[in-house]
Amino acid sequence: MTSSPLTLLEVEALARDAHEGQTDKAGRPYAEHLAAVAEGVRVRGGTPEQQAAAWLHDAIEDEALSLTWLDSAALPQSVKDMVLAVTKRPGEPLEQYAARILATPGALLVKEADLAHNADPVRLSVLDAPTRDRLSAKYAYVRSLLGLTGP
Repeated sequence: MTSSPLTLLEVEALARDAHEGQTDKAGRPYAEHLAAVAEGVRVRGGTPEQQAAAWLHDAIEDEALSLTWLDSAALPQSVKDMVLAVTKRPGEPLEQYAARILATPGALLVKEADLAHNADPVRLSVLDAPTRDRLSAKYAYVRSLLGLTGP
């Protein structure tokens, strides 16, 4: 018997619980970043599946949830595919990472919203100058690899 797919609210609650106690580079609760990315996907016209992937986009990379969990989760395969596409792998070249995102339906919008929040000047302003400059350059390079224009 298969369980019914998790609702978007259930995915949000799960992601918030999984990242409980984690903070971003600026020291803010990590769930704020997840919420911003999910909202960024929503306002860009993203589907509920893309919004679910946004809530989970860092869960595997940050080891908040396991690959085993994702594999068996009551989620559409498209959500799992998007989460895996935007999950950076240790030692993976950014070019390969970008190619995987571009090859996965729906993943580009999730990454676009993630980059937009990561590159938010208000968020970056609390970081020291070398970190801010390094991250800004990295985000701009990833945007260029993905064919995204603008800030």
